Amino acid sequence: MSHESAHDDALDSFLDKWRARWPEWNVAQVFVPHAQRETVLAWAALQQELTDAAWGGSDARPGEAKLAWWIEELQGWSRGGRRHPLGIALQKLGAPWERLAMAIPSLRDTRERPRDRDEALALLQPFARAVADVETALFDGTATEATVAAIQSTLLHSHLALGGEGAVPLSALAGAGEGEHARVWGAELLERWPASGAANRPRRLWSALARQRLRRGDAALPLPPVAALMTAWRGVRG
Repeated sequence: MSHESAHDDALDSFLDKWRARWPEWNVAQVFVPHAQRETVLAWAALQQELTDAAWGGSDARPGEAKLAWWIEELQGWSRGGRRHPLGIALQKLGAPWERLAMAIPSLRDTRERPRDRDEALALLQPFARAVADVETALFDGTATEATVAAIQSTLLHSHLALGGEGAVPLSALAGAGEGEHARVWGAELLERWPASGAANRPRRLWSALARQRLRRGDAALPLPPVAALMTAWRGVRG
């Protein structure tokens, strides 16, 4: 196997890891221009790597070490270097990687259970703004407040899908019975889900898919193909 082929296989393994969690993308990607699909997929996979490191596992220390590594890696991307396979698809695109690196400590700090939805959103805001800045560069969008709000909500959904009841704020724990905490928190997210029409197209798609999962009652359960297609179609319309 050539060195280049090995790098491509390593990249594919990270893309496949995201696809496994979001099989809906097999049908939703039809609404993304073909030339952008690899970039969109790699960017989604990078966000998953960062959030899994921030929120995954019972011990925070391995994730904290990964996030520290990612800070160095993204700073390297801003100077033209790369080590991680996702850099094959992303580093050369000239997004504000340094800004994203600087926001990673704020993402790390969201591991602790927040008091309520307002605190959860506030804690995510610095990272969401950096994500919006990257998406502005990647997808020719505008980092509006609506974009940031859509990112915050999809991040909260991702945390719930990954962590279950461990991602539920104290306010939802207090207001629900045993075994109902995740459902109650999902319903609260859904009730106050922001309009994402001003966001870039990939973010509108991700927001729509996350919202529909919450509507069906399970943040981690993929949508059936027909439902995913209709949800994506509504999402791109804004």
